[in-house]
Amino acid sequence: MAKLLFQIAKPFLHKMDPESAHHMTLKALKTGVLPCPSHVNDPRLRVTLWNRKFPNPVGLAAGFDKNADVVAQMFAMGFGFVEAGTVTPKAQEGNPRPRVFREPTNEAVINRMGFPNGGAENFRRNIEKFLEHKPRPAGIVGINIGMNKGVEDPAKDYCTLVRLLGNYADYLTVNISSPNTPGLRNLQARENLMPLLARIMEERNKSCGKDDAPPLLVKLAPDLNDEQIKDVAACLIEAKVDGVILGNTTLDRPEYLPANFYEQQGGLSGRPLTQKSTDVIRKFYNHTEGKLPIIGAGGISSAQDAYAKIRAGASLVQIYTALVFQGPQLVHDLLIGLAQCLEKDGIDHISKATGKDT
Repeated sequence: MAKLLFQIAKPFLHKMDPESAHHMTLKALKTGVLPCPSHVNDPRLRVTLWNRKFPNPVGLAAGFDKNADVVAQMFAMGFGFVEAGTVTPKAQEGNPRPRVFREPTNEAVINRMGFPNGGAENFRRNIEKFLEHKPRPAGIVGINIGMNKGVEDPAKDYCTLVRLLGNYADYLTVNISSPNTPGLRNLQARENLMPLLARIMEERNKSCGKDDAPPLLVKLAPDLNDEQIKDVAACLIEAKVDGVILGNTTLDRPEYLPANFYEQQGGLSGRPLTQKSTDVIRKFYNHTEGKLPIIGAGGISSAQDAYAKIRAGASLVQIYTALVFQGPQLVHDLLIGLAQCLEKDGIDHISKATGKDT
């Protein structure tokens, strides 16, 4: 039913501006009337990481639910975890519209959003509403935090968000890799990254309690070169963060993309990113010798894509852009397909596939 409904709605949604279509989708989700795919409850796909129990390894990437408006509804689609955000301390409009562009032939999207969101207080109200409903849906909630545009002290923004939202999160993600906020990617350099993480870790331990603090992850760009990957990996191990998300959107533009799409500024996501992000995962896994858990993201549109990232070193995976083109049935299809991949390889649990190709 969910698949049929999306097939009916897709032509109308894709005639609209992508951002308007997204807002309409969020409104529809809030009504609770949209049918959801049947859930896949397979013990082979359950993952325990950071002492958290993930019902399955497929998560929703940040960017879809910036204000934590539809966390429960996304769990109803079958996701094992949902990452809400990116949220900034103060509400901001982001960059001028239009700022999102689709390319259906290659199932790709370019966005230059610039962290539009309702701010930390609005986000907190929404996440509190989600947590008030009992029983809480099975699944893990991540909160993706970022800095407001133009701030002089980024660490202050991140620490403010840890203080305000840390106790609501099953894990926190420090987003330092969006290409659409000026200066943000500079935080990936060692001289900026180490002091930033030191302040965030200190605030997390103080605000959330050192023994029960949410795991802290860092979201990195897929555009790091080999030397940068090696250096950032060493930084994250030294800083004792709990994990890494690889990766964000890319500034690369494959030559086969149509010219009017190719020329748009912003971050590219979707199928053109598939192999690039998998390669970064593999390199990072090798540099850390598998010691730092990885959430793989970027260009996952099939179970084979997801499985390749797991075999490259990811413990979990996230999707977003493929939902735009394939709809909510994709979650169900990914989970069924991952189970089939395990059977084909004679592996009895998804965790045993992590890093197999390295």
